[in-house]
Amino acid sequence: MSVSAGGVPKLPIESGYVGPLGLLDDGHTESFHGGADKALCLFSLEVIETIASEGHSLAPGTAGENVTVRGIDWNQVIPGTRWSIGDEVEVEVTHFTAPCNKNSRWFADGDFSRINQQQHPGRSRVYARVLTEGVIRPGDRFAPVY
Repeated sequence: MSVSAGGVPKLPIESGYVGPLGLLDDGHTESFHGGADKALCLFSLEVIETIASEGHSLAPGTAGENVTVRGIDWNQVIPGTRWSIGDEVEVEVTHFTAPCNKNSRWFADGDFSRINQQQHPGRSRVYARVLTEGVIRPGDRFAPVY
């Protein structure tokens, strides 16, 4: 998990409290990247690694995600699905994110559309609303809630 004072990259933290508007101490412009329906930004480590293997400098936190997950079929993390993070937090994916031009620096050719759901399905970050608040830590289990 990662936070910043605003912008990218977001840097790793040891643990964090997730409230209704996201990770405590994470700065962002609420009109674009915040609010209850955009409380957390999630991304797949496997997608990041695939993009990086294509020659881009994308790494966990660089695209602005707060939570980087691994070991899950990212194609299942879609709007309307619910997920637990660790023992306390539950979130609901609200929508795919629109990539921001501030992410262009992570791509060798500046083409940040590689993380656009419409152009590259399965490679987008997602936003989620917080259903249950609590503390999350690196290595916490990310699992579907049925």
